[in-house]
Amino acid sequence: MLQRRIEDVMTRDVATVGPDSEFRDIVSALDARRISALPVVDDERRILGIVSEADLLRAQVEQAEDAHRVPGLRRLANRHTKGDGHTARELMTTPVVSVEPTSSTLRGARLMDRHHVKRLPVVDTDGRLVGIVSRCDLLRTFLRPDEDIRTEIEHGVLRDALWLEPGTIEVDVRDAMVRLSGAVDNRSLIDIVVRLCRAVDGVENVTHALTFDFDDSHIGPGPAHFGRRSPGR
Repeated sequence: MLQRRIEDVMTRDVATVGPDSEFRDIVSALDARRISALPVVDDERRILGIVSEADLLRAQVEQAEDAHRVPGLRRLANRHTKGDGHTARELMTTPVVSVEPTSSTLRGARLMDRHHVKRLPVVDTDGRLVGIVSRCDLLRTFLRPDEDIRTEIEHGVLRDALWLEPGTIEVDVRDAMVRLSGAVDNRSLIDIVVRLCRAVDGVENVTHALTFDFDDSHIGPGPAHFGRRSPGR
């Protein structure tokens, strides 16, 4: 697994409200869960919108400003603002930027950055809510223990992706810094190993003292071939 998926880091126990939930109930739910936003879902848990503390505060400000308008201007203002709303349906923000559980954490981070949001509802292929992922959830992928990083490189990269025999490459990880040593068959494989190791979540940098048996740098492009080097060769 070279990139962790959203389902690996998302929160599955998600508090929600229905579209007809009232202002006071929304505030109580936010306070009880100590969160700043709630997905609004229908009876089949399909995502309809997001209602946040910012939406609720905006509604209060709009109502307060409206209270100071003179009656004549109030009648003239054909207004349909969040200040008029008392239910989640009227207060929520739409459309909702969401992500699927099988998407990579990198895609989730890019969506958050592009749309300037702090959290993403996670929905299945039918649009049903299955979780929620926050900025903190994504940032935790970069705070993985060294042992987790080493295990993923040894199994996910060297064994599963490159089919290298155990012991071909030694992996040392200290404070998210990866050091590789050992010998591979072809020179071109070294760059591939290093790039794949750098793509593992949580890795800060990769250095190596890898050697090779055959210099294939002069060979033109063609089908990739990775020899299964045994530890004793």
